[in-house]
Amino acid sequence: MNIPAFATPNWTTATFADAVESSWSEVAAMGEHLNLCKALSGPLFAVRCAGEMIHTFAATRFVTTLVFVGLLLAAGSSIF
Repeated sequence: MNIPAFATPNWTTATFADAVESSWSEVAAMGEHLNLCKALSGPLFAVRCAGEMIHTFAATRFVTTLVFVGLLLAAGSSIF
């Protein structure tokens, strides 16, 4: 019999129709998490997202991007 090396925790989100009250430590942990998320979504986060979007666009159209860059270089070198 194969026994897994580690057991995954069993998570449940059911409340069993009872009123759910959050503990102070849960609220504090959520506050820390939200502050971290807010700090990570600053101006550099927007730049990173833009960079990832450009990379994804260029990577999926690699050959077309190479042709376009080549045409731009050829046009630029013929002007100068």
